[in-house]
Amino acid sequence: MAEDTLSKAHHSLFGQLSMRWGWVVAFGVVSTILGVIGLGMTFSLTLAGVLVFGVLLVIAGAFQLFDAFMSKGWKGTLLSAAIAIIYLLAGVVVVLDPLGSAVALTLVIGAALLVAGALRIGIALQHRGERGWQWAIVGGALSLILGGLILLEWPISGFWVIGLFIAVELLINGFTAIFIGLAARRAKHRDRGDDDKVAEQPA
Repeated sequence: MAEDTLSKAHHSLFGQLSMRWGWVVAFGVVSTILGVIGLGMTFSLTLAGVLVFGVLLVIAGAFQLFDAFMSKGWKGTLLSAAIAIIYLLAGVVVVLDPLGSAVALTLVIGAALLVAGALRIGIALQHRGERGWQWAIVGGALSLILGGLILLEWPISGFWVIGLFIAVELLINGFTAIFIGLAARRAKHRDRGDDDKVAEQPA
């Protein structure tokens, strides 16, 4: 009975994914390889990432501007159009000067990490005495250290930080996909073993 419940739980958790676990693992491997390659070309990855960000801003601004003028009679048309123009201008600036934009974005990232780290430590201290509050302190301290290192190396850090973040994200995404795919594979074999046991039982 317990085995049947466990089998149903695994099936509900992975569903059809257990039949396609190989594709998930393959995607994870590709993502991991791309992440490793990205670690060796953080400058190029930074420029590519910033360019993609700029293009997305332009596309989003264009769609919002189109939507604002198509929504006749809406009181927020002018404000929506103003936001769209800001998106468009920001996107154009990023596309025309990706390196300068990367340096500026890196400054924002470093400052944000410092603020986030300080806030995490503050929250952890408010919950001092509760289980696991020390880990929040560690997380906040790591954010402070990372933000500090980025700002200390700025503007040079603007040439590689964004690319490094993208590469690390690809690695984490790859490892996660491989883990999920292999877990789905184990669940598939476990379910198949349960089916064989049921088939072997006398009628």
